[in-house]
Amino acid sequence: MTPDPLFLARSRFFDTLTIVAKEGGHLLYSLSRLGEEKIDRSWVERLDHNAELAERLEAFASRFGRMQDTMGEKLLPRWLEAQGEIPGSMIDVLRRAERFNIVEDAALWIGIRQRRNQLVHEYAEDSARFAEAIVTACRNVKVLITTYNRLRSYAMEHMSIAESELPPHLVGMPEQDHG
Repeated sequence: MTPDPLFLARSRFFDTLTIVAKEGGHLLYSLSRLGEEKIDRSWVERLDHNAELAERLEAFASRFGRMQDTMGEKLLPRWLEAQGEIPGSMIDVLRRAERFNIVEDAALWIGIRQRRNQLVHEYAEDSARFAEAIVTACRNVKVLITTYNRLRSYAMEHMSIAESELPPHLVGMPEQDHG
């Protein structure tokens, strides 16, 4: 007997939601480890002389990029597949998610992807731009966490998945503003 394609799609969505929950927990931890310092050009320039701080930043940037990638390239398209829809391009997926109030702003999500790229490429080139990218990424963590929590709620409300079967609701956004 051939497995039901919708069942398989929902299973892939659930598995990916579980992965994103773990990534989100790690990202929140890394964000908290950046401390309460003001991140600016001089802070970035001190990274060359502070290996521990540089390592914490590297962990944050890696986890930010990983969660953004997993959500944008896997979780959101699999959410659509679990609804019986065929995902299109990244922008199509984001626009559909925006219509369902899963993603607050599709254009912001495109900006988050660009921010991820800046975290990888701006470091060696321009300390001020890199500092700005870090501060913006720190603020954008909230967008990633909120999107995850909305998908989790959607799974309960529209896919009949019991809360006890879902990965945890993510909480714990630090109050500091690194800018």
